[in-house]
Amino acid sequence: MARKTTRAVKAARKGRAAKVKPKKARKKADAKAAQGVTPSWTPAEIEEAFRRFAEAKAEPKGELIHVNPFTLLAAVVLSAQATDAGVNKATPALFALADTPEKMVALGEAKVRDLIKTIGLFRNKAKNVISLSEKLVAEHGSQVPNTREALQALPGVGRKTANVVLNIAFGEPTMAVDTHIFRIGNRTGLAPGKDPLAVELKLLEVVPAKYMLHAHHWLILHGRYTCLARRPLCESCIIADLCKWPGKTALLDAAAK
Repeated sequence: MARKTTRAVKAARKGRAAKVKPKKARKKADAKAAQGVTPSWTPAEIEEAFRRFAEAKAEPKGELIHVNPFTLLAAVVLSAQATDAGVNKATPALFALADTPEKMVALGEAKVRDLIKTIGLFRNKAKNVISLSEKLVAEHGSQVPNTREALQALPGVGRKTANVVLNIAFGEPTMAVDTHIFRIGNRTGLAPGKDPLAVELKLLEVVPAKYMLHAHHWLILHGRYTCLARRPLCESCIIADLCKWPGKTALLDAAAK
């Protein structure tokens, strides 16, 4: 396995890890993957994939700008149906004025709305940020709670947001399934599921415990920069030889035959 791993990583660095099939074949492959019929991974293959992720980036970080658990929570709420890059353009000015629930409440909904107006759904998000800040002050001593139940009781906070906060702020080995992880879980066959919760539960089942703390970061980054929605960059994918997606041909495997 070690020799094959070395070949796989070298091939990825040279842009020769896999050959992507034509657009029509890729669309057919994704449609097949969406039906949950992509071949399953063996435990050894899953272990190897995350070992490579860990070797490539030992301590991956979330890309949302924040300075404390409260600003992390606010940033994740603002990131719903928006890109991290877009949120990061707006939040530095917001957090410079309000980095605690009390300051956010004092700032007021109108000012928050003005500061985040470049973010999609900014009106409703401004309302949620103020409402959750009020609830943190009133019910949690201005502290971000460290349980999923309490987090999901806050305005604008769903399961994914709660998982992100639990993972980054409190070091819990949660799996926050966004569009990238949902796509990867189904496309690769690593964790197929009809909805984000199904993919989350499958990943919690199959990912080795020693990799769980960083697993969702590795998968998000892989989806954001390599396993792209329209045209994945299989040529430079470090797990191309392990991936079960029928929309590509792993050159490493072909060469080994």
